[in-house]
Amino acid sequence: MSPRPLLALGPADGWHADQLRTAATKHGRDLQYADYETLTARIDHHGRHCVTSSAGELADFAAVLCRTMPMGSMEQILFRLATLHASIAAGVRIVNSPQTLELAIDKYATLAVVASLDLPVPETIIVQSRGEAMRAFASLGGDVVVKPIFGGEGRGVMRVRDEQLAWTTFSTLQQLSSVLYVQRFIPPGGHDTRLLVIGDEVFGVRRSATTGFRTNVANGGKCDAIELPPEQILLAKNIAARMELSIGSIDLLDNDDGPPLVVEVNGVPGWKGAQSCFAFNLAEKMIAAVLA
Repeated sequence: MSPRPLLALGPADGWHADQLRTAATKHGRDLQYADYETLTARIDHHGRHCVTSSAGELADFAAVLCRTMPMGSMEQILFRLATLHASIAAGVRIVNSPQTLELAIDKYATLAVVASLDLPVPETIIVQSRGEAMRAFASLGGDVVVKPIFGGEGRGVMRVRDEQLAWTTFSTLQQLSSVLYVQRFIPPGGHDTRLLVIGDEVFGVRRSATTGFRTNVANGGKCDAIELPPEQILLAKNIAARMELSIGSIDLLDNDDGPPLVVEVNGVPGWKGAQSCFAFNLAEKMIAAVLA
């Protein structure tokens, strides 16, 4: 009998999807894809509860790999996460777990967890109004980075150093009913270390911006593989353990005035840039972690 297939929730097309399919095949597994929007829950009159997708019932797969979840209403997002919670309760292996996704998708929740581990983070103020954001802007020295509380790959991230621009930015975000996430700019900017966690292993990538301060390869940054010092490997493993992170990334921001600062944790990392730095295949390691 052939081994049970794997399921990935998220986009079926693109470089990352192709890498994971090929890696699964090398592990002797078929990897199927389904969109989060196709998740359906059914509870019959006998109390049997099952969660299905366009690829079939989640319990029929050896494991489910959660990739990028698309935007949706609060009801849609909560329902998708609830189906994952219910599937775990029914014995389905899901990587990363919905608890991990709930933390990692929220920059405030993530930073609170990291700070609770007594790890250094940038000074950050999260508010819900333009007036409070302007006070945060002033108290953080008038040089801040504004980020969407949800999001990744540097999308929507901007550095604000002008009071009028801050007023305009915060006014726009308030009109969009956004939470305003305001973080002190940490010089020198444009340099960080990404700790890529895959199962029990941690890999290091040094990233530098070629323009601006965002180091994401999607924004034109460049990267190189590095050998991590033991303290950074331990830091990554401590965060991963606290957040139950099986596959993810942790970004350490260079800091002119002290040790690197933990700025973000990503529960659905991209690795196209990182792959260019390594001779081995990262997707194969990810599939191995899913099957572990």
